[in-house]
Amino acid sequence: MLGLPESVTVALFDLDGVLTDTASVHLTAWTEAFNNLLPDIVDDDGHTPAPFTESDYRAHVDGRPREDGINAFLAARRITVDPDTVAKLGQAKNRRFLAILDRDGVTPYPDAVAYLHAARDAGLGIAVVTSSRNGGPVLEAAGLTEFVAVRVDGNDIVERHLAGKPAPDSFLLGAELMGVGPAGAAVFEDAVSGVAAGSAGDFAAVIGVDRTTSETQPSPHAKDLAGAGATDVVTSLDRLRIGGQPEGAPQ
Repeated sequence: MLGLPESVTVALFDLDGVLTDTASVHLTAWTEAFNNLLPDIVDDDGHTPAPFTESDYRAHVDGRPREDGINAFLAARRITVDPDTVAKLGQAKNRRFLAILDRDGVTPYPDAVAYLHAARDAGLGIAVVTSSRNGGPVLEAAGLTEFVAVRVDGNDIVERHLAGKPAPDSFLLGAELMGVGPAGAAVFEDAVSGVAAGSAGDFAAVIGVDRTTSETQPSPHAKDLAGAGATDVVTSLDRLRIGGQPEGAPQ
């Protein structure tokens, strides 16, 4: 029992924050990269920008390809920098991300592992669609490679000149490589941009995964996921497997 429409034969999972506890690592790495830069610049109005926060991460960076996230945040803060600075920011973030992974390792969510087993046992095809360019190493470190038939990551987005999330291109490619159209696939996402991408692609189901809150206290993020087009919003993939009404689901 997977909590998906009967038409679904393929599951397209985002990685960080859905299958692995690495969204928090991205947040830490981005925060350090941006906040090392911001004190030394001024915005277009001549003011020193306020520090980068978790709200900034979720609004502008989460789920997007690296350069898209940087440009979205800087534009929101009315900050103009040259392309070299954008590239250096991305490199600094990635160095910090990899350093934390090397130190702490990668932890898959237990409910995600259980769901992957159930999906595979039910005969669903499994793909990972992530904006991260570190998708392969993260899957390998988490011990999840065995489940994944197809991986579309940030490297593919750059090489194939795809539009990043919230555009549906990467999910549509994942479905195509798995041999199905959107009507035969479900998207699992923790980022608003990713849910918006799944909704724009007209997938059979778009599952918003909100790991920022408890089951008893809905968070603003859950409402944002629903507002972006999630067909269900859950705090754990276990909620789909037990067949209960997902918390935060649109009514």
